[in-house]
Amino acid sequence: MTATDPALTALAQGWCALSALHGRIEAHIERALQTKHDLSVREYSLLDVLSRQHDGEGGHLQMKQVADAVVLSQSATTRLVTRLEDRGLLERYLCPTDRRGIYTNVTEAGLRLLEEARPTNDAALREALDEASRSTELAPLVRAVKSLNVPA
Repeated sequence: MTATDPALTALAQGWCALSALHGRIEAHIERALQTKHDLSVREYSLLDVLSRQHDGEGGHLQMKQVADAVVLSQSATTRLVTRLEDRGLLERYLCPTDRRGIYTNVTEAGLRLLEEARPTNDAALREALDEASRSTELAPLVRAVKSLNVPA
């Protein structure tokens, strides 16, 4: 394949379209969450991921799992956890069975903020997808996103 190969060009164009859709959605949600709840998309995502933890086998996430879930490096995730902990939205504690492990839980204040912000996030997502669906280039991607049945 050469740099002018039509297959590579189509692949690059597809990637650019996907990246544009992601950027538009994230920016729209970011504005809504910041305006109404003083939360970034990453902060909301972190609260959401951590709120789904549970007691029992595999119920608590290690920092690497959390970083993967919010698509950040481990160091960036640690900084994000610290910021939310400073705001009283998260708390850290030692693993009761392995004193080297540290878990992070959402506080009651964090859960309340998450529940208040969830409708804003969901509405902003729908708005961003609806807007993007009017773009000829992005409409097929929007249809693909809407057709996914991914478990929470």
